[in-house]
Amino acid sequence: MPSQMILPITNLHPSHSLLEKPNSTSDDDPITTTTNSLLFEDEKTISIEPLLPRTLSYTNTTTTTTSAAYYQQRRRRIASENSLSSLSSSVPDRRNSFGHAAAETFLITRLSLKLLRYLGVGYKWITRFLALSCYSFLLFPGFFQVGYYYFFSSQVRRSIVYGDQPRNRLDLYLPKNNDGPKPVIAFVTGGAWIIGYKAWGCLLGQQLSERDIIVACIDYRNFPQGTMSDMVKDASQGISFVCNNIAEYGGDPDRIYLMGQSAGAHIAACTLVEQAINEAGEGESTSWSVSQIKAYFGLSGGYNLFKLVDYFHSRGLYRSIFLSIMEGEKSLERFSPEVVVQNPNIRNAVSLLPPIILFHGTADYSIPSDASKSFTETLQRVGVKAESILFEGKTHTDLFLQDPMRGGRDKMFEDLVGIIHAGDADAIAKDAVAPPRRRLVPEFMLQLARRVSPF
Repeated sequence: MPSQMILPITNLHPSHSLLEKPNSTSDDDPITTTTNSLLFEDEKTISIEPLLPRTLSYTNTTTTTTSAAYYQQRRRRIASENSLSSLSSSVPDRRNSFGHAAAETFLITRLSLKLLRYLGVGYKWITRFLALSCYSFLLFPGFFQVGYYYFFSSQVRRSIVYGDQPRNRLDLYLPKNNDGPKPVIAFVTGGAWIIGYKAWGCLLGQQLSERDIIVACIDYRNFPQGTMSDMVKDASQGISFVCNNIAEYGGDPDRIYLMGQSAGAHIAACTLVEQAINEAGEGESTSWSVSQIKAYFGLSGGYNLFKLVDYFHSRGLYRSIFLSIMEGEKSLERFSPEVVVQNPNIRNAVSLLPPIILFHGTADYSIPSDASKSFTETLQRVGVKAESILFEGKTHTDLFLQDPMRGGRDKMFEDLVGIIHAGDADAIAKDAVAPPRRRLVPEFMLQLARRVSPF
């Protein structure tokens, strides 16, 4: 296992159109001539199938149906439909779990196929798809066990509704014991702003819940179903739900942390900064407050899009697609937290931000670790308590997938738990005797997966 190195920066103290063509006309960009109307064709009215199948309507095919039978059937139908609202919080049975799995698989497949229609098929996408297939196959033993836990564990509350959009759902991972309110992490998953999904946080949710920490994995609209402002809006609504309702699930509303991974780290950071700006403005109505967030954890995130747009293009996330996700080149500043916090006009808003801790691997080629170091240094210059912790030789997926599947103890997980449990003597005592995490994948398969990973 590669050695790890912690490099704290400091101690934890106080006019383009939406789809402007890029200058380059390289053959590796298959959609440089895509127009705005084509890209968003039908996307504003996408209808997503419900995650749980609706109850079949009861119809009477006989011509001699009596009035009493009709009203009896109508009452059954209404009662059946009303029962749907409680399914997400009930203990799962196998039929509901299999139906849920099938519905969610269909959702992901349909969005992926629709996305491929826009992306086209190029050499880089084909090679990355093949690499992803090999990577997933090698980690399949772990994915299978995590998936079984996700669909069949009574500690998971799936698809709790937090808003009125199709993807406005979140999953809760609850500790087994309920001896008092638990600290909470509101987690925004990654996925290159395109394939993010709440279930991607299952492994983290499972392992943190074993340490008496509740995890809320927030789903959000991805591109092309939505653009960056939609993602930020969804994340904010999900955080609001957690802040205002987590006590009902055994969470401590005074110990809520915000966390994001990869693209989710970027979305969560944008959401946090935007919320601070809204709070600092006069007359702004908000449903949650940054003061409710004890700290923000960013895992392998990027926070300055100006430094990343060309880098992403070179790795296959083409400039034209990326600018479409971010709503045009003019919006890059708005969605670059590192740039936004340097604006002298929002100093009051910046002063509201909670402590920020950024984790990153030095061998991350999807988003270089310099992204976290630079953001940390910028935050410190403007007076925000910030720290970056780097892990020597770790890749984009090591910290989030391979290391947790390896089992035992790893530094990033222990650092995260240690910060959350700081000041709680009982929790610290339990952590000291907690059994090592169980291995999910043989070591040789983890090493091969690391070699073929497209991330």
